[in-house]
Amino acid sequence: MSYYPKKLVIVDIYENNLYDIELELKDKYPNSQIDAVIASVRDEKRLKEIFEMYHPYLVFHAAAHKHVPLMENSPLEAIKNNVFGTYNVVNACDEFNVKKFILISTDKAVNPTNIMGATKRMCEMIVQAKNKVSNTEYAAVRFGNVLGSNGSVVPLFKKQIAEGGPVTVTHKEITRFFMTIPEAAELVLQAMTYAKGGEIFVLDMGEPVKIYDLAESLIRLSGLVPNKDIQIEITGLRPGEKLYEEILMNEEGLEKTSHDKIFVAEPMEITMEDIEQKLGKFEELLKMEDAERSVIEGIVKEVVPTFKITEKEKK
Repeated sequence: MSYYPKKLVIVDIYENNLYDIELELKDKYPNSQIDAVIASVRDEKRLKEIFEMYHPYLVFHAAAHKHVPLMENSPLEAIKNNVFGTYNVVNACDEFNVKKFILISTDKAVNPTNIMGATKRMCEMIVQAKNKVSNTEYAAVRFGNVLGSNGSVVPLFKKQIAEGGPVTVTHKEITRFFMTIPEAAELVLQAMTYAKGGEIFVLDMGEPVKIYDLAESLIRLSGLVPNKDIQIEITGLRPGEKLYEEILMNEEGLEKTSHDKIFVAEPMEITMEDIEQKLGKFEELLKMEDAERSVIEGIVKEVVPTFKITEKEKK
């Protein structure tokens, strides 16, 4: 909003968050045009209605199921929402001549070990393939965890500390990359200005942080002593969870931009014909009401070759 857009349209399926942010923005920017719209990215017809009404110039696509353990339990929902939802938005951008589309991706798309990460990798593929056949400039921005965002570990730890503990950590050695909400949002906007189409921008997240150390720090910041006043409990890695996240694919080189925190990964050689074929496999999978886990993982592996089916790591 500080860049004075002519109009901001916020589209969300979850009315409570949408209502809160609409109130907040209208209070902070009373003279700005802000529209809050309820819709699902799964609903192609509804999306087209919205695009026809507003004809957006820029589209930032952050709509996704992103909780790894929940998506391990409901893998087909991740495919419906993340893959086909992204496909619907990408097509609407093309049809209504959007100037730029930016996909918000994740470090979990890099050599994914879980369904959520694999679906986001597929979204990156869609973006790169669509860019070759459209006048819209499509790009993705990939980064790690955002402190204080929905589902972030920090609010959870604060809640556990307030309740007297224990603070739960899945593994003593687990590490993650972190960034603040303002930093992530600023860098996404900055990357958008560099986008000419087809890029996957990779944000420099700094040094990875041990989650156990983060838990200890938050306990101390609360004026308490770790493992004396508040216990830290190791619960074991959850399904699909990695010890260490990677920012880059192994085969990707990195090019610098004029911003020291923004890099560009080498593009994939993928076409819309490839994408349509991959989506066809997912469509067949969605028709299998009682597909076994091994079948689902096998098809995801066919569609996203970098997907790694791994056994749960030990504590």
